[in-house]
Amino acid sequence: MTVSIKVPQASLPVFFNENPQFLSELLNAVADEIYLIDASDMKLIYVNSSVLNNTHCSLTELQSHKLLDLLGVSKTTLQAHLYTHKNDQDFLRLMQDQTPLIGHKGHDQLRVKLITAAQKTFLLIIKNDFLPISVSDCRECKSTFNQVLLDSESRVEAIISNTPGLVFQLQLDPKGDVVFNYLSDGCKALLGFSASDLMQQSKLFFAMMNPRDRASLRKRLKLSADELIQVDWEGRVWINDWQDNKWINLRAIPKVLNDGVIQWVGIMINITQSKNEKHELQESRHELAQLTVHMNQIKELERTRIAREIHDDLGGNLTAIKISLASIINRIATGQSVSIEHAKALESIVDSTFESIHKISSDLRPNILDLGIVAALEWQAKEFEKQVGVSCTFTTNQSEIVVTPDQAITLFRICQESMSNIAKHANATSVHVELNLHYGEIIMKISDNGVGIDFADTYKPNSFGLRGMQERVAALYGSFDIDKLAEHGTAITVTLPIE
Repeated sequence: MTVSIKVPQASLPVFFNENPQFLSELLNAVADEIYLIDASDMKLIYVNSSVLNNTHCSLTELQSHKLLDLLGVSKTTLQAHLYTHKNDQDFLRLMQDQTPLIGHKGHDQLRVKLITAAQKTFLLIIKNDFLPISVSDCRECKSTFNQVLLDSESRVEAIISNTPGLVFQLQLDPKGDVVFNYLSDGCKALLGFSASDLMQQSKLFFAMMNPRDRASLRKRLKLSADELIQVDWEGRVWINDWQDNKWINLRAIPKVLNDGVIQWVGIMINITQSKNEKHELQESRHELAQLTVHMNQIKELERTRIAREIHDDLGGNLTAIKISLASIINRIATGQSVSIEHAKALESIVDSTFESIHKISSDLRPNILDLGIVAALEWQAKEFEKQVGVSCTFTTNQSEIVVTPDQAITLFRICQESMSNIAKHANATSVHVELNLHYGEIIMKISDNGVGIDFADTYKPNSFGLRGMQERVAALYGSFDIDKLAEHGTAITVTLPIE
């Protein structure tokens, strides 16, 4: 009768039978040379670090040598020992047939024990220079072996419990549905089910997905099973208790078990936040691209307008000046007198030309900004009141506020755009512009008593005016806020840091 090592049955298939690294940690914890041989084919399957250090060989190299050269006993001797002592429960000493050719050249003591794990039989061989061991020594070795096994499992469980996700082991049933063999404690936090509930009703996992994602996962698992490649899948699951969708990433490595069944071991993690951030980034890039196209169109329209004004106004005025001068020169050349009215008409054309030049120059870059941002906004408020006929006041807590050229043109253009919107849409009777310096920040607020903005309008695809304001402020590391006032009207607030 073989001896079974008692370990927690729920963990054994996962961390012993399916995880070579786990068994490696177990064997490396013992100081003596330890060899593990599969009793079914008498092949060496594991050695601990002491063997590797003493032989200066890798496991693969050791497996290429005969057991006689490695252990000093032949395969026949080991098979005979297996048959003769199959009912013994303790470690037994085995005499060597010869001195091993690999590793230590001395005549070592071999202690051999039959063990079973995961329904398989192994020969555990310990090689050292000790004297023959007693029954008490065997019991102590057995206790140490079991304790090392439990300690290693505890370490693995600790690693899994601190893994930010859900560690799992799954298979597919004949219908292609998922069957979970193991789920870590992260199951509840990720999927809303306890590990025990989901293991009992594994079909709930596919039921959480929409048809498209479910089909995608089935396809990935089939490909992984056919080609034995890693599964890497992303999809959404619906958490009914939380009434919420989650994006999860599933990665798993397939393995063929002894019975030919494909089993996957892997991890699922919550990637909802990164997916949302990616979606927001894509939306932002799309909006920015639309805004860029719109701004380029505006630039072209402005260029066309300015070119027309230069051609029509300045060109027309210069043509009139040239005609008038030619007339004057001709009258002087023929000895005729030049009337004062003729000269004043020419002067009027020159004045009109100066006004056109001033207007075009002001559209390109307001000269009033040379007097400072306070004076520029105060002038703009007065111009709005004069042109639109709506009362507009301006206040500030500083007579002068020093700003950079970029900040100055941004504040001026946003004020200009806001007043244009008020004139077109607000139906207001009063507008107030404030510019204050407060705790190291420049704050401009433009408010009116009109109908108030509908916030749905701020999300319209063609609300390029507001988007343009936001982008201008964001480029200067400031903030832009638009609020509908409690009673009526709208307030736009721009905050810029002092540089």
